[in-house]
Amino acid sequence: MDVFDGLMHGFAVALTAGNLLWALVGVTLGTAVGVLPGIGPALTVALLMPLTAKLEPIGAFIMFGGIYYGAMYGSSTTSILLNTPGENSSVVTAIEGNQMAKRGRGAAALATAAIGSFVAGTLATFALALFAPSVVTLALKFGPADYFALMVLAFTTVAAVLGTSLLRGLASLFLGIAIGLVGIDMQTGQARMALDIPYLLDGIEVVILAVGLFAVGETLFVVSRQKLLADQIIPIKGQIWMTKDEWRRSWKPWLRGSVIGFPFGALPAGGAEIPTFLSYSLERRLSKNPEEFGKGAIEGVAGPEATNNSAVTGVLVPLLTLGLPTSATAAIMLAAFQQYGLHPGPLLFQSNPDLVWGLIASLYIGNVMLLVLNLPLAGVWVRLLAIPRPYLYAGILVFAGLGVYSLHASVFDLGTLCLFGVLGYVMRCAEIPVSPAILGLILGPMAEQQFRRALAISQGDPTVFLTRPISATILTIALIALVAPPLVEYYRSRRRRCVFDQASS
Repeated sequence: MDVFDGLMHGFAVALTAGNLLWALVGVTLGTAVGVLPGIGPALTVALLMPLTAKLEPIGAFIMFGGIYYGAMYGSSTTSILLNTPGENSSVVTAIEGNQMAKRGRGAAALATAAIGSFVAGTLATFALALFAPSVVTLALKFGPADYFALMVLAFTTVAAVLGTSLLRGLASLFLGIAIGLVGIDMQTGQARMALDIPYLLDGIEVVILAVGLFAVGETLFVVSRQKLLADQIIPIKGQIWMTKDEWRRSWKPWLRGSVIGFPFGALPAGGAEIPTFLSYSLERRLSKNPEEFGKGAIEGVAGPEATNNSAVTGVLVPLLTLGLPTSATAAIMLAAFQQYGLHPGPLLFQSNPDLVWGLIASLYIGNVMLLVLNLPLAGVWVRLLAIPRPYLYAGILVFAGLGVYSLHASVFDLGTLCLFGVLGYVMRCAEIPVSPAILGLILGPMAEQQFRRALAISQGDPTVFLTRPISATILTIALIALVAPPLVEYYRSRRRRCVFDQASS
């Protein structure tokens, strides 16, 4: 199935009444959680995973996709009107967007953010449909050793990128891998780390760990650290639409942001934070009005917001084609695939074309829905910020408990949820990221399986991982990803010391 045929097939799937409804639910929820600081798409998808276990996979993933990129739209609202980014990738938007709001141009800032996200999302979705089949063709050449190397790359990049430090990221990763060892070894039939508890013989479910660490742990952390009071919101005033000059100054940053964001999202060590800062720096250099930056330059909103949405779409390339998550939300979506017994990768395009192409086509539809939801209804979304925080976080805990209990009607599951919730709270207090732990639980058993297969094929020769060109290349990249950040930080600290010594002398 070529790209055009795949897209047409995807639109036929996504344009059914049921899937259109799930797309609308997803983008609406996504916008809402993006507006509410401290919630975020990863927590929301984790919270909904047990509740959607009985849904058809296509509808569920169309909804999850809508939540993911809808949250990027919504987070711009709080960045602009509240100076509180809903997501890390919207930090740059707050710099200029909040200044525009203080000058009475908040509506124009919201408009350029919404339109820029629409333009970037549409172009990035086209790039996703164009490049994904090529990546699939390459991935079909992978053997067990190559897949093991790919999972090692996933471990190292996610641990390095999603953590405040490499050591904390690796600690979280190894915790997840250790939890993944609990249960019966599928090769030998021996129980491992089950502590003679029958409930643990089937292993720890990813859904329970994800909801515990993200929803419960995050909620406990936010409630314990923040004053649960309403924030000061800058009201939307002035002309509701962009002026002719603002249109002229925005369209080029929209296009440039689309080009910058997509490759970073698709890279294993990418993400959306770095490209948004790059976009902001580029727009500042290219602007004919550089003196406005820091005081409310519309280019500083248009470029980073387009970059942000483009990077989010780029994240789906390694997730769908290789099963490689490059963000916290992508790691949770990988867990959702496992919940349905699906394994993202090249075979997913062959075994479940309805799901893959339906999801890609739904991104086009969802972007149109988001444009309609965000432009005229910005004032409505802002009112969500008036929800009392105690009610909001209490509701999250209730839904987390109900969702996990609905899986097996098991009190033991609820106890495990509480245990992981406390663990998630402790990890957040220690600034240990939770995403690598979830990735370790998901990919740890798969990495073990591929490792054993590779050794069985090579008759126990461990050099098989270094003699195959693909696995050797991937392991080299993983090694660079592991050692490069500490080396860069070491040389930076040495340079700072040298500058300080020269200044002192």
